[in-house]
Amino acid sequence: MKERLEALAYDLVTGLMRCLPFAAVSAIGAFVVRLIGPLTSKKNIAETGLRTAFPNKSDAEILDLMRAQWDNIGRTFAEFPLTHRLKPFDGDSPISLEGLEHFTGNQPAIIVTGHFANWEVMATVLTQSDHPVHITYRKINNPLIDARVRKQREAYGTKFLVKKSTHAGGRELFEALKSGESVALLNDQKFNTGLDVPFFGEPAMTAQGAVRLALKTGRPLLPMAVTRNKSRFTVTFYPPIKLAKSGDRDSDVLAGVTQVTQFIEDRIRENPAQWFWVHRRWPKALYRRAS
Repeated sequence: MKERLEALAYDLVTGLMRCLPFAAVSAIGAFVVRLIGPLTSKKNIAETGLRTAFPNKSDAEILDLMRAQWDNIGRTFAEFPLTHRLKPFDGDSPISLEGLEHFTGNQPAIIVTGHFANWEVMATVLTQSDHPVHITYRKINNPLIDARVRKQREAYGTKFLVKKSTHAGGRELFEALKSGESVALLNDQKFNTGLDVPFFGEPAMTAQGAVRLALKTGRPLLPMAVTRNKSRFTVTFYPPIKLAKSGDRDSDVLAGVTQVTQFIEDRIRENPAQWFWVHRRWPKALYRRAS
């Protein structure tokens, strides 16, 4: 019953959103979450993360970043039901593309990115391009909502969703690369069986799958990111990350994961409010110390 009620609420909200223009929905989401976000338990997680990443910022600066990251989160979730309207390769698209030659000239590739701005926008670019891309995902706990989210992603072009953190998913990604198709992974969330690497100076468990795939297949490791200006976006592809190949696989994987993490950190420093701060990225002990 709880799952059905959650799904009903999801349907009601998304149904209302789809009656409005994209920019209006984005603004409404920002307004609502700026109001309710500070009242939730996520406030402490976000604030602890910001203070950990930017220890030299004043209380006033952290408060400004808190407001701005609620704005971004509100826009991102409100925009999701309308992502099928986004056509990144149309002339009047609200999405600008930079460094596209890195993507088109490095096929197939292992694309790595993070939860920047509205990360679904990056998926629209990948799945509406001329190159097939397998995209990983983490299943939502409520299966009814999970089915709706997958259907929405299929509506904007995503046809290859691979389950994260499974052996079957890893094999599927490997086979995709062997057959000449690219794969895309979000590499910025806590991964309990990953490697312990510094993230803003604090140890953080980080996934190693993308780097291992790149070293095993020889395919380029291609970073990408997205930034927003209200309801307009810029998606940027960067040159491939050059991985060490010393012959010591474990050492090379650690060095590669550290490079990917540094890329994520650099993008966050450029746009601090446009990352998903409500995720508990570091060990729980860090958040307990800050509370």
